Amino acid sequence: MAVPAATALAPSSPAGETPSSGGAAAQRASWRRWGALSSGLGRICGPIERFLSDAPFDRAPWLAVSFGCGIAAWFVLPTTGQWLMLMAAGLGLATLGLVGLRPAMAYPFCRLGLAGIGLTLAAGTAHVWNKSIQVGVPAIQRPFAGSLNGRVLSVEDRPARGEWRVVLVTRDPGRADRVIRVRLRVPVGMTDPAVRAGAVIWVKARLMPPAPPMLPGGHDFARSAWFEGVAATGTALGPVTVEQPGQPVGGLAPLRAALSEHIGAHLTGSRGGIAAALASGDRGGIAPTDEAALRDAGLSHLLSVSGLHVSAVVAASYWLVLRLLALWPWLALRLRLPLCAAAAAALAGVFYTLLTGAEVPTVRSMVGALLIMAAVALGREPLSLRLLAVAALAVMLVWPEAIMGPSFQLSFAAVLAIVALHGAGWMRRLVEPREEAWWATALRKAAGLLITGVVVEVALVPIGLFHFHRAGLIGALANVVAIPLTTFVIMPLVALALAFDLTGLGAPLWWLAGHALGLLLDLAHAAARVPGAVTLSPAFGGGTYALLLAGGLWLALWQGRVRLWGLVPIALGAAAVVLVRTPDLLVSADGRHVAVSGMMPGRLALLREPRPGFARDTLNEMAGLDGAPVALPDQPGVRCNEDFCALALPRGDRVWHLLLARGHDPAPMRDIVAACDRADLVIADRRLPTACRPRWLKADRALLDRTGGLALTLTAGRIETVRAPADDHGWVPQPTPRPPVGTSPPQQQKGPV
Repeated sequence: MAVPAATALAPSSPAGETPSSGGAAAQRASWRRWGALSSGLGRICGPIERFLSDAPFDRAPWLAVSFGCGIAAWFVLPTTGQWLMLMAAGLGLATLGLVGLRPAMAYPFCRLGLAGIGLTLAAGTAHVWNKSIQVGVPAIQRPFAGSLNGRVLSVEDRPARGEWRVVLVTRDPGRADRVIRVRLRVPVGMTDPAVRAGAVIWVKARLMPPAPPMLPGGHDFARSAWFEGVAATGTALGPVTVEQPGQPVGGLAPLRAALSEHIGAHLTGSRGGIAAALASGDRGGIAPTDEAALRDAGLSHLLSVSGLHVSAVVAASYWLVLRLLALWPWLALRLRLPLCAAAAAALAGVFYTLLTGAEVPTVRSMVGALLIMAAVALGREPLSLRLLAVAALAVMLVWPEAIMGPSFQLSFAAVLAIVALHGAGWMRRLVEPREEAWWATALRKAAGLLITGVVVEVALVPIGLFHFHRAGLIGALANVVAIPLTTFVIMPLVALALAFDLTGLGAPLWWLAGHALGLLLDLAHAAARVPGAVTLSPAFGGGTYALLLAGGLWLALWQGRVRLWGLVPIALGAAAVVLVRTPDLLVSADGRHVAVSGMMPGRLALLREPRPGFARDTLNEMAGLDGAPVALPDQPGVRCNEDFCALALPRGDRVWHLLLARGHDPAPMRDIVAACDRADLVIADRRLPTACRPRWLKADRALLDRTGGLALTLTAGRIETVRAPADDHGWVPQPTPRPPVGTSPPQQQKGPV
């Protein structure tokens, strides 16, 4: 009998086994391999499962942390491939938790933990990536100076700085087919009262692409502008001409502007600015010196409408409505008054949030207040980590980019510290009501407030040092006075003054509010002048900051003794911050500003004239110094001519020879090449010839266009850059090729020293 070709070509089976039984054997082998994998995972998950079952914790906060880590990782990782790998890793963890661990109910904590963390990690990365694609707007290609014609979107009056901030829609000067959003600074003398939302204006202005960080670790204005949809920032060069007046706009913006103007008519200067900030969220009237004093005293959180202010409004509304409704016995016998008061307080919180501009801290506080009111109405515990996690998730879903900013981090860190502290047993026992003399209750409450202030200040120190390179150390003591003064005196006086102005009787209340605000400013200036009130730190890396954040989260989110393990990464991070040193050289992204440290104790030596301004302040801030910079050409051992400065810089056991360009005139190539051969490091804001080859690094315009600003530590040979070699984030400017710079004829006498 003929054998079919398919049968003849089939592999032979072992004796006694049919092809179908061979398939079953392969399936059994596959199950054995899967069982071995599950057994190996079980050996790993067993101790973790026992740990999680013994340590009391709430899962919701960790899911919020994982979602935030996915968002933060998208910002930190530079390339598309890394983002995809991160999401794949998150989905892999989720698959491992849902499928890899067998039997199904053997390790419930591990399974749910892996699945939840993996899914939220991938979801956070995907969410912020999608938000960047949806709202991001590319910046203009090059600087522009000329006439602009556009429609005004918003106007912000900033009287303390003598300017208005105007956002308008206009055409891209480099591409007429593209409509962009531009933010302009307009000096007060060039403004027109008719400039308001909806107006069509004409103005001469200078525009620049939103600036990337000047130095590693600096604030990224380009990233903020990308998520705000702003393609250019600039300054008006002439008066603003209104071509078409704007129509009155709806919403609460006119009420907000009228409220700020009304307060400014009764309280002048920074006192009126603080009152307007509390009532309407408008901080433009606060003088920079007073704002700096409030920041150094640890009181700047009073200026940003957030948890303190929303809580005060909601609590006052709840108490007032509850007392008023209780005066009607018929209603009190038929309705649950706490439920009615909670609903009214929630509406008051929403209105206050919208009135003050609905910024991230305010929205977070509003969400938290709504959840607290819901918990009160339902008879549940209102202050919990789960509530805070829900508020954080709500903010991250709407504004995922906010997680990288100091406002989000400071706000949530403060509330997290308060919730974790008051969740501890010893703290609950300290502040719980009891039968005792009034003075003993007052002492306990004061001690609780002081401890809370100290814990909050300690929690905020790493965030302040990382973002601002400075942190106040006596803020806890100042807040013991400032928070009750603001909550129970200033805010009620301002609210009553506004209410009594309806009948023309608010003048005495404005007088009292002005004196209370003056007391707050005097407290801020006194606290800021205390020696050692402010700690400065040079910029430190994201790894150190991640250690501090991880330790703080572990310490706050766990309960019992296991939370003390969070002190380990905190100690490591704190040691790294203490050991960080000012870089030897700081180089701005355009190469114009070069700062050398260590030539004079506590001061930087600047290549160009150290005039007050943004560049000088940023260099000082990143170096962690507050002394006035000095001019580098005036220092001993520095030789300069019109084009270059040369100096020998001792660092460790080596002397580094530096060549710094400061002129723009062409120089003989022969002299440039010879000077480069004698130098270890050359820094220039121009493109240097290829033949210029210093012994260590040539940081000319060609390199700086790719890397951005630099921080150089010579003893360690470390180079920190603003940008990674390849960065796919939309706001990162891509280097454009430039033609080589021409050289002058050999007979010219200018050149390197």
